[in-house]
Amino acid sequence: MRGKINNTGFYKQFFRLMLPIVIQNLLSAAVGSADVVMLNYVDQSAISVVSLASNYANVLFMVYFGLGTGATLLCAQYFGKKDMHAIEVVEGIALRISVLISVCVAGVAFLAPNLMMRLFTNDAQLILIGAGYLRIMGVTYLCWGVIEIYLAVLRSIGRVTVSMTLNVLAFGLNILLNAAFIFGLSGMPKLGATGVAIATAVSRVVELIGCFVVSAFSKDIKLKLSLMFVRNKLLFRDFVRLALPALANDLIWGVAFSMYSVILGHLGNDAVAANSLVVVVRNISTVFCFAVASAGGILLGRVMGEGNLEKAKQYASHMMKLTVITALCGGVLILCITPFMLKFASLSDTAMHYLKYMLYINSYYIMGAAVNTSLIAGVFRAGGDTRFGLVCDTIDMWCYAVPLGFLAAFVFKLPVMWVYFLLCTDEFVKWPWVIRHYKSGKWAQNITRDNLFAEDNTK
Repeated sequence: MRGKINNTGFYKQFFRLMLPIVIQNLLSAAVGSADVVMLNYVDQSAISVVSLASNYANVLFMVYFGLGTGATLLCAQYFGKKDMHAIEVVEGIALRISVLISVCVAGVAFLAPNLMMRLFTNDAQLILIGAGYLRIMGVTYLCWGVIEIYLAVLRSIGRVTVSMTLNVLAFGLNILLNAAFIFGLSGMPKLGATGVAIATAVSRVVELIGCFVVSAFSKDIKLKLSLMFVRNKLLFRDFVRLALPALANDLIWGVAFSMYSVILGHLGNDAVAANSLVVVVRNISTVFCFAVASAGGILLGRVMGEGNLEKAKQYASHMMKLTVITALCGGVLILCITPFMLKFASLSDTAMHYLKYMLYINSYYIMGAAVNTSLIAGVFRAGGDTRFGLVCDTIDMWCYAVPLGFLAAFVFKLPVMWVYFLLCTDEFVKWPWVIRHYKSGKWAQNITRDNLFAEDNTK
């Protein structure tokens, strides 16, 4: 009877957190889908440019996700402990780092966008269009670093509806502006890929303004840049110890995943264009999987902050069952979408061939990605175990997947689809170690501290 009560309590709290996150992720995927679908009616080069240039946004997202994860795991546990002052200090630490990174990347985007594009392609036309895209995206990078940290802190204390509402505003505006700038609606000029960048930048500026408005009416968590200058030795030490491995993990994974695009980018425009559409379908199909990881991580962190480690282990078991179910549903969804993609995509015959088999590969690939994300980015990080994921992903991506991809493409010169298939074995290779670590239970820890604000810790 006791287990049944615990299960009921878990699912009630879990779905309350998960559903707004699902809506956020769906909207995020919808923006990416809208970009590609609209550009599909412009030309194949526009799709390829946005796909390649967006790798910088993808890497930055991994950076902010890592910093946000570090903030979330600490804030969720301190929220379980009901220490709101500690949460504010953690927010300030995360903002300090994210703003610095945003300024650096935006500066390069403003001053050397051509160089950024040359890392992904040697096609002069793609470099020219992509440079204009990246220069405008620099504005997005400046806003993004603040937005993601503040929303991560809001989610960590259970205010997922507020976070979702801000994302609805930004993503909805982004889609409308995409249509206006790509197709020249309402008297706007037809700007193609550049229009996508302008739409993204404007929507992010509006979202940042929305964050400050929410903060002004919030009774607990404020968005105050002055928090960046609040000092606490113990919390800073904990953030560095816990968040920086998560940041390094996501950055290493993100850069490695971008190397897949580098490999495909040098195999031809057809491979890039097909992969651009595949990424859209995969993002939509994994929405529920990754929402499970986010919601589960918040809930597990809160429970461990209360000191109930056994309950956390039980909740993690429920979470993994949901992960497998949502991944299976995602795979089926890809198979269902495939005929429609093959019917409506405006690609060359070669690119259509690639598209078909890339989609089939992704129908099972998302199971590996979902399980690893739920465990590494959800369960393990909730208990402060961020180093395992860093070591695991570094070895898997940089000692296995990336070298294998380069060898297959440029040494053995295998066909494009064989190269893609080999790259998509990365998630399954690390399963034995990840699952073994999960079963050990070593990840379940209470990482909160007492006496954080003694005088010697605030100097």
